[in-house]
Amino acid sequence: MKVLKNLMHARAGREIRRRRVLIALAVATLAVTAITASAQAPAPKRTVIRAGRVLNVRTGELKTNQAIVIEGDKIAQIAPSSEIKAAAGDTTIDLPDATLLPGLIDMHTHLTFDLNSLGYQGLSISTAREALHGALNARRTLEAGFTTVRNLGAKDYADIALRDAINDGDVIGPRIVASGPAMGITGGHCDENLLPPAFHFQGGGVADGVEAVQHRVRETIKYGADVIKICATGGVLSKGDDPNASQYTLEEMKAIVADAHRLGRKVAAHAHGAEGVRWASEAGVDSVEHGHLMDDAAIATLKKNGTYLVPTLFLTEYMQQNMEHSDVPEYSKQKMRWIAGAAQQNVKKAFDAGVKVAFGTDAAVYPHGLNAGEFHVYVKLGMTPLAAIQTATINASDLLGPKYLVGTLEAGKWADVIAVDGDPTKDVTTLEHVKFVMKAGAVYKNDYGKR
Repeated sequence: MKVLKNLMHARAGREIRRRRVLIALAVATLAVTAITASAQAPAPKRTVIRAGRVLNVRTGELKTNQAIVIEGDKIAQIAPSSEIKAAAGDTTIDLPDATLLPGLIDMHTHLTFDLNSLGYQGLSISTAREALHGALNARRTLEAGFTTVRNLGAKDYADIALRDAINDGDVIGPRIVASGPAMGITGGHCDENLLPPAFHFQGGGVADGVEAVQHRVRETIKYGADVIKICATGGVLSKGDDPNASQYTLEEMKAIVADAHRLGRKVAAHAHGAEGVRWASEAGVDSVEHGHLMDDAAIATLKKNGTYLVPTLFLTEYMQQNMEHSDVPEYSKQKMRWIAGAAQQNVKKAFDAGVKVAFGTDAAVYPHGLNAGEFHVYVKLGMTPLAAIQTATINASDLLGPKYLVGTLEAGKWADVIAVDGDPTKDVTTLEHVKFVMKAGAVYKNDYGKR
């Protein structure tokens, strides 16, 4: 019996040693394979852009005869052109008469919507059709110089599908930070209020009460949201609600923010009325969208808490000029006339008070691709052209967070580069005529190459 036990132990020992050898061989094989693959992997594609001028959006300095070296999807170096020598295999882009600046960022878009989808006509548009609208609008937005956008509200997660299609290379468009369905109260701005009671229909983001809003935040993140959009007050293009009236309570918004932040998502709050702005800021949201009916106390609250304001002002000018000839429902026209009269005056007070501002347009309320019209309104209200540019670059990047390598032309940032004629720090309307667009090292527009 003792001999048998010794024999069994010996066999077990040999089996253990054999398995260890096999594991060691497997690990060694994987290591050699990885080293070989690494050795054989081609170096990132190198592109050199030689430009007449490059704008430092932090300082406003405009350097001449500069070169930007791009390796793969990131900026590797910026230096005087004379210091950058071409290497074999480089792609060189010569823009001797252009001014380069970072790709612009729009922090409030609705790519899957158009103006005709926001009233009764919108009830006939399927989610699939809205996603296809989004593909067209995404391309227009990118070609307008906006390489990153935050999409704040879409039906049935259509914006998340669009984001993924762009990331996979199926569709051309900007980098999208998507919210999915905007959260709101029953009957509020982010509900669907056009159908009669027999349908018992609610918008996809509707939730009432602390437990319900916590569940909705988690569900929205589950299905892919990068950011949480909530409606703190009524709106303009919705039926039956008041832009001046608060919707979510302070307690509900605190619960939303707590869960979103714990799960790594920022919160953007649609808010026109003063009380809703104050409550949203006190609840800890990262940005307040619009703020068109703010009072002095609301502005002071934004300043105290360091809450970003995303003003969306160009839409008021556009709608004043075009609304009467549009298909916008009369209930929305009445609210727009009221809002438009107060919006710029109240937002100017926020500018003067030093509230942090990030660029946003609410594109869909007017045609996509006209996003840069927002800049001249900021300048009209007292910003310098450079400060206006900063709202769509370094400020917007700060609001997005460090995960997104955007907002400046610096080594290590994503190679998002646009070009315009002239000096945008003297005439900000030049940004309405972007002639060159690169996103993540790939060129999507080059009107200079057509000469």
